[in-house]
Amino acid sequence: MSVIFRVLPWLILLVAGYFFISKKFSINTSVESKHQLLVEKIEAIGKLELVRYQISDVLEHKNKTDFLPEASVLLIVKAEAVGCIDLTKITKDNIEIDADTAVVNLPQPEICYVKIDHKNSKVYDTKMAFFREAGLVDEAYKAAEKHVAAEVKKSDILVQTKTNALNVLKPIIEGLGYKNVKLTFD
Repeated sequence: MSVIFRVLPWLILLVAGYFFISKKFSINTSVESKHQLLVEKIEAIGKLELVRYQISDVLEHKNKTDFLPEASVLLIVKAEAVGCIDLTKITKDNIEIDADTAVVNLPQPEICYVKIDHKNSKVYDTKMAFFREAGLVDEAYKAAEKHVAAEVKKSDILVQTKTNALNVLKPIIEGLGYKNVKLTFD
């Protein structure tokens, strides 16, 4: 019991000293960023986005080397793919008007872009990555982007884009006064 009474004042003094020093000599940090934004190119875009796929991918990416243990990372990747039609490819030759009939030959649908949504993607787990974690995660995201793009090409996104083009453009042309509207694709 006497040991506690001898140590207790020193413990209280040590804790009080810590709080005094941490408040008195606290380190204030400030962050400053300077940006010089430069618009390098301005392009006119005539692509009509007609369908957006939101995709989730669970990826386990492993890196094997001869002298280090196998490192792996588990990602939950969120991505999106957009199908569109490039309206800038339509010329006068693609449009036929005859009284109350309009025939428009549209360009083939295309995949506008496939991109990873880094804000909503998450690194779920890493194993044995140690000092190579950033590189491993970067490799995993690149692998996910390639895989998602390949899978989107195999999907029905272009068929869905055609369907949506008909559903969106036909009422617009009918609204211009044409009773018979026919939309075709090159």
